[in-house]
Amino acid sequence: MAISMTESAARHVQRSLEGRGKGEGIRLGVRTTGCSGLAYVLEFVDELAAEDMVFESHGVKVIIDPKSLTYLDGTELDFVREGLNEGFKFNNPNVRGECGCGESFNV
Repeated sequence: MAISMTESAARHVQRSLEGRGKGEGIRLGVRTTGCSGLAYVLEFVDELAAEDMVFESHGVKVIIDPKSLTYLDGTELDFVREGLNEGFKFNNPNVRGECGCGESFNV
């Protein structure tokens, strides 16, 4: 089981953590929502919980709870710029379908 980040994503997260002045890393999780069922959740982590699983990519910690890992195992987190837009892209091998707007997915 593993979660990884591209160099681009790691640089973006590291800059954000430095800007905040604190943080252990970034939490990747899922929540139930949208027309397809699940949506990604990203948030900064200042304190690890006992059940957290920690994966490190390019010197940055990706923290995930065991429930979310079921849906996200093998996911690579990328940070992309396309024209004037930029944001995280989730390369999740478990996704079987997505809604038309791209907000949610199912496995």
